[in-house]
Amino acid sequence: MKTDEMKLPSYFATFAFRFLCFLSVNVADLDSDKQALLRFSARVPHGRKLNWSSATPVCTSWVGINCTKDQSRVMALHLPGVGLHGPIPANTLGKLDALMILSLRLNSLSGNLPTDLLSLPSLRYVYLQHNNFSGHIPPSLPPRLNFLDLSFNSLTGTIPATVQNLTNLTGLELQNNSLTGQIPNFNLPRLKLLNLSYNNLNGSIPSSLHNFPASSFVGNHICGPPLNQCLTINPSSPSPSPTHLPPSAKPGNSHRKLSTGAIIAISVGGSALVLFLFLFLVLRCLTRKNFQGSFTSKANGGRTEKPKEDFGSGVQEAEKNKLVFFEGCSYNFDLEDLLRASAEVLGKGSYGTTYKAILEEGTTMVVKRLKEVVAVKREFELQMENVGRLGHHPNLVPLRAYYYSKDEKLLVYDYIPAGSFSSLLHGKVVVPYQTGIQG
Repeated sequence: MKTDEMKLPSYFATFAFRFLCFLSVNVADLDSDKQALLRFSARVPHGRKLNWSSATPVCTSWVGINCTKDQSRVMALHLPGVGLHGPIPANTLGKLDALMILSLRLNSLSGNLPTDLLSLPSLRYVYLQHNNFSGHIPPSLPPRLNFLDLSFNSLTGTIPATVQNLTNLTGLELQNNSLTGQIPNFNLPRLKLLNLSYNNLNGSIPSSLHNFPASSFVGNHICGPPLNQCLTINPSSPSPSPTHLPPSAKPGNSHRKLSTGAIIAISVGGSALVLFLFLFLVLRCLTRKNFQGSFTSKANGGRTEKPKEDFGSGVQEAEKNKLVFFEGCSYNFDLEDLLRASAEVLGKGSYGTTYKAILEEGTTMVVKRLKEVVAVKREFELQMENVGRLGHHPNLVPLRAYYYSKDEKLLVYDYIPAGSFSSLLHGKVVVPYQTGIQG
């Protein structure tokens, strides 16, 4: 009996020791993330001041940072268009070994792609487009990568064959670089978006990629479906001699004038072709005004698919691709993140449609798409500032951000999962006793 009683304190001591070790590991991990981010901020110049400080908590107050649910690690870094300059130093962002989402696009980052960062096993989404990166694409890419966008940089070398190992990859955008060599024959079952256009690639397009549109490959020295067929030349067959040409193809007959009927036919055909091209361009311009199809509801339940044509394209100018956040807002997503989000229609009103948007990292927002609102930019901004001031009222859902362009105007709010005032009035909701009228 005494032996059992003596064992209890030892068991308790062991449990307490392991629990303290667990807590210290979590604190140390978050502290190491914090130190890595502070080193990055100190060594990389940035045009817009970051509110990162050793005296403030990382997960709740730092701009561009999202942590895990238990607030133990940094899982997402969003710093698009903040004026970052120069290379990414080693032993900074590469130390964030729980990082899943990296978005540093629309900056002026340069130098080689950081191998320690792009080899983090935890990475799922990488958005580094519209920078000045150079050098080769590192072959040691994260095995569970879902989306990789390195477009609009100055990358050289070949596309690494190790891309074949990225079986979870759904999007690969490498357009507008200086990549050379042939396209690897990678067969990725989940790949939905591929863009290799405007590089210096050569050879033929692998058969596993024939289902992608021609726009994925234009601007290279490549052939094969969906582009023109590759020419096959048999070196053993001699080219025909001019003495063996048929009479109609001899040089002496090449100066014969076209008949009047042939000239009329060519003119009519050319006019029809010009008219067809004009109509095609008009229809193309009208089609592109549909907000990239991101918030167009489907008939089955009002949900939308992620846009395929402009999925993460990032081709827009920085100013046109910018959400304006209100002071005190800790969110740091942008318009492209909203376009990539899954959307569900919450309601339609006289001023537009309201959507529930779930971002890739799990954040849920409400997006109000205004329609038939005619206002110049400065007038719209003043109105938004007035609405933003009302956000401090405890009984109002605060406006977090807005977007203005000539064709689109969006309002972004917090998502309140408890329901709406309309459902409380008209829905089949059991109202607690204390919310009713008391005598």
